[in-house]
Order: sequence, then structure tokens, then C-alpha cells
Amino acid sequence: MSVFLRADDSRPVPIAKRRRFAAARRAGPGQIRFPSHPGAAIPAAMTTRKIDNIRNFSIVAHIDHGKSTLADRLIQATGTLAEREMVEQVLDSMDIERERGITIKAQTVRLDYKAKDGKDYVLNLMDTPGHVDFAYEVSRSLKACEGSLLVVDASQGVEAQTLANVYQALDAGHEIVPVLNKIDLPAAEPDRIRQQIEDVIGLDASDAVLISAKTGVGIPDVLEAIVTRLPPPQGDEAAPLKAMLVDSWYDAYLGVVVLVRVIDGRMRKGQKILMMGTNAHYEVDKIGVFKPKMLDVASLGPGEVGFITAQIKQVADTRVGDTITEDKKQCDAPLPGFKPAQPVVFCGLFPVDAADFEDLRAAIGKLRLNDASFSYEMETSAALGFGFRCGFLGLLHLEIIQERLHREFNLDLIATAPSVVYKIKLTNGEEIELHNPADMPDVVKIEEILEPWIRATIMTPDDYLGSVLKLCQDRRGVQADLNYVGKRAMAVYDLPLNEVVFDFYDRLKSISKGYASFDYHLTDYRVGDLVKMSILVNAEPVDALSMLVHRTRAESRGRQMCEKLKELIPPHMFQVPIQAALGGKIIARETVRAFRKDVTAKCYGGDVTRKRKLLEKQKEGKKKMRQFGKVEIPQEAFIAALKMEE
Repeated sequence: MSVFLRADDSRPVPIAKRRRFAAARRAGPGQIRFPSHPGAAIPAAMTTRKIDNIRNFSIVAHIDHGKSTLADRLIQATGTLAEREMVEQVLDSMDIERERGITIKAQTVRLDYKAKDGKDYVLNLMDTPGHVDFAYEVSRSLKACEGSLLVVDASQGVEAQTLANVYQALDAGHEIVPVLNKIDLPAAEPDRIRQQIEDVIGLDASDAVLISAKTGVGIPDVLEAIVTRLPPPQGDEAAPLKAMLVDSWYDAYLGVVVLVRVIDGRMRKGQKILMMGTNAHYEVDKIGVFKPKMLDVASLGPGEVGFITAQIKQVADTRVGDTITEDKKQCDAPLPGFKPAQPVVFCGLFPVDAADFEDLRAAIGKLRLNDASFSYEMETSAALGFGFRCGFLGLLHLEIIQERLHREFNLDLIATAPSVVYKIKLTNGEEIELHNPADMPDVVKIEEILEPWIRATIMTPDDYLGSVLKLCQDRRGVQADLNYVGKRAMAVYDLPLNEVVFDFYDRLKSISKGYASFDYHLTDYRVGDLVKMSILVNAEPVDALSMLVHRTRAESRGRQMCEKLKELIPPHMFQVPIQAALGGKIIARETVRAFRKDVTAKCYGGDVTRKRKLLEKQKEGKKKMRQFGKVEIPQEAFIAALKMEE
């Protein structure tokens, strides 16, 4: 997830590495060399070519530090969109992004800028997400750029995701320009935050650009910093075509649209191309750039970012990170590509109506194209029928995918309990991976169960530190480090992932009143005392709600689950028992009361045996109903039952 803290060491990136980047930063673009970027040595003097006037950069920051607002102001300042076309978060095109106020998909836009030196520059901007669940989107965008704007809130300072994203940028060999946003706030402390950036990250922030993305103060300085302090891309137009497939998505009218960054050569309309990873051949029929609307161009040269369409219908042919080259005149070797995203949370998605299964299959296939970090495979459930077992980068990622399937494809879905990937060592020496608790082997065949652990970095104001530490300890956390960054405490904990995926982030935000920030990455697998907890409704096991829990927490989690389901399952004509069980042992129970019809209302006198006879008859009827009746569990129960309060 993050490159900030190493699995074997809780210290940040070594100070020598920080100083090297800070020294390169001060040296100016004439002397910088980026060893990890292809052909990234920049000669001090260079004849003016078109490629020298191109700048590819991304905006990296923590959530809510102003990335999308800064992108809006840059688009406005360069006249890319007319005033009447401007809206807030113009690059956040999905409704769900606007409603939640977060960026989910990295977006690109081409800006034309006339600098103070009189030259015309082309700026390719990539706006990246800030949430930890979408770190894969960030890493992809950074590979297509040479520099980054590091946006830091001038009042809140460096946060957990600030560190994670800036170290990803440094590992990609980026030149970094620090930008302090929100200087118009009364609580802004630019001098303190400058010092914090130098102390914590190791970047020279003495010439950080001070801006207010909301009011537009300092935006011209940002544009000048981009063209003077960020390096131009490198590439040879005479060489065979070599382009990186940065992203791809499905368009109902154009088919598959592919976002490319050209490294060498030139990409033209009508050109026969080859996807080197999948060995797929196509002919380019449309080339364009985003401004931010689609604008057709004749060709794309070295260093340029744009999109192509080629009547691509196969989802599998556009693998993110693949190298595109000319069919007849191929490049020597493909680009290294991207490290595949590793899903950390798995969950089953089933259609409410079984007839919608084929629609769900098609919708998931299209979403998989839009989101390379999302994976799926088919599965069946006794309670829910046919569906898919899907892998996500976190719970927010899961929620977003569910929401998109509902909105964009009009599908009503039931989601099973999220679970992480466990490794099970069997008594016969075999080791298997367990994605679904319902598939757990018999306990007599299991030697030990290993669960994934994470290294979490939590930054919080000192006032809430006690509550944060207690939360981590309650979730079986082991403290690795605790120190202070200015007035904020930075706690580093080793935590089991299955304790984090349920409601850890919600609880952390609640106890810190929204001020704590959280970032994590997977470290290793450790042996845990885990048991399978089953939920029985009306004596029937609901496999969709079964989960693996630590033995010490099984009873409390089972009780919480039963109490929650009692509120969520509507009353039936008979009593509905809800039970949590470990094997054959019931550890918690709640009962949903039946509807009660007053059968004695017509008895206005006479012997008491008459009333008793009617009540006994009603009791027998309810017993028979319970035996044959089917309990309807609403869709919301599956989702809401997992969001438990402490």
C-alpha cells in the first residue's frame, strides 16, 4: 500500500536518500539525473525542440488538501475551459466523486501555457486520488510523469498519505515542487509547515509556493514553477514507437478508450499497433487529448499524453502497464510495466434477482477494465445462488464498486461479509489460500491458520493520542514506534488486517473527531488463533455472513452481529431465532418477535378455557409456520450488520 515504512524497519526513508533528493532539488533542472526513469539524464544545454516545452506532472497530497481544487484553478488560469464551463472538481467526472468529495479515478488534462519567457508550453496534468484504497491509481499516474506538485495544507501540515504519496513519487524518480495550500485560513502557519516538510520528508521547502486554490492566490507562481523547476520528458522521435498504456476504460460509443504516454517514436491515425504483453494487433482509428473534453489530434510524439481508440472489444487485450509499439517496426524491449495490485479484502457480490446474473457478469467485466486493481471470479452460494467473489484494495474501494454497479448498470446486489486472504497449513503438509470463510476445511485437517498483518502509520493531534492507542490495542495491535512531528503524534503499529477491514477507519475518525490520518501497507503473515463463526437464522446457516474471527473476540462479535440482525430483519408471522455459533456451540442468540394477532378479542365473557383454546391453536399454527416458513433477510442487513459500533 505504501512505501513510507519498510516491513523490517519502522524508520522512514534513510536521511542520506532524503538529502540526495533535496540536493538534486536545489541543483536546478540543468544538473538533475533521474536514474529510475528511462533516459532521464537532462543535459545542461539543449537545442530547443518541441519535447523541451512539454511538462508531465501529477498532483499528490493527502485527502482534502486541495488537489482537485488546484487542478480547477490551473485549468481556469490557462483558459482551457471558458468561465461558463467551469464547475467545482471539473476533473471528478463521476457523480459518486462529486457527492463524496473524493477523487477515485486519476484524470488527465492538457493545458496550454505561455510562460514569462515568451515560450509556449504544453502541460499534461494528472490529478490523483488521496485515499489509501486508491494508492494503485497514484502509482500508475506517477509512472507517466517526470515531476510532481506536493500539495500540503498550510494549517494541518504533513499527514500519513502525504508521506506515502511523496515517497512513491521519489521512488519514481520525480522532481518535487512543494506547494502550501489554504494560506488564506486563519490557522495557516506556512513557516512551521515548511520546516515540517524538511524535517519529516527531507525535501528543501524554502522555496515552496504559497497558494490558496480556493481564491486563486499564487496560481501564476505554480505555473511558472512547473515550467522552470520540473524537467522536460526525454524521448527520440526517430526511434521505433514505444508507448506506455497508462489506463483504459469502456465507452458505450467508442469501445475501449486507451490512455497512453508516448516514450519514443510517433503514434499516428491508421497506424498498425501491437500490444506487447497480450500480443494483440490493432489499427488506430482515433487519436486525441483531453482538454478536459476529448479533442482529436493528428498524432502524438515523444513525451505527450493522450488517448487512442482502435475498435478494441476484448477487455483482456488492454492490460494496464503494457507497452504499445508499431506492428512492423517493433521497439527492442517492452517497458517494465506496473506491479500488479494485490487485493487485500474479498467479498461476494450476488444479484438480488437471479435472472440478473448475466447482466452482473457483463457489468463486472466492464468495471474491471476501468479499474485494474479490482479482481473477480465466479462462485456459488447455497443461500444466494450464482455470483462473484471479488477482490478489493479496501472497504472504501468495495463500497465504491458496489455503488457504481448499482448506478451505472442499475443492478441490485447483495454483498457478503468482507474477509481477507488467509493461508491455511493442512496436516498433510499442503498450504492453501482461503478467500471465503464458507470454504474453510474441516478443523481436524488444519494444522495452523496464518493471517495477514499490516504496518499502519497513524498521525493524530496529541489530545486524541490516548484514544487512538487504546483502539489499536483493542484490535490486537503491537506498537512499533511513537514519536512527534511538530504538535502531532505519529504512531506506528503492527495490526492484523482482519481487525482493520471492518470498521477501524470509521472508529479512528470518530474518536479523533476527523483529525487523525491513517496509511498502511501489508508486511507478512503470522499464525493466529482463528475460528470460523457461523450465523444461523431460524436454525439455517447463512453462509454469506460466516466469518473468521480471533477466538478472544468471537463472543463479543457474535453478540454484536445477532443484536444488529435483530434490528434489521423485519418481523414475520412466527418467532425468528438468530444465533452465532462456533462449530456446534451457540455463543450468542437474539429473537425477532412474531406479529401478534389478538385472537381473543371476540371473547367478551364466558369460561377462561375458551380463550386458552384459541391461544393454543394460534401457538400450534405459529410452530408449523416456523417449521416451513422462509425468513427474508433484506439486502441492507448484509451491509449494515458489518458496520458494528464498539
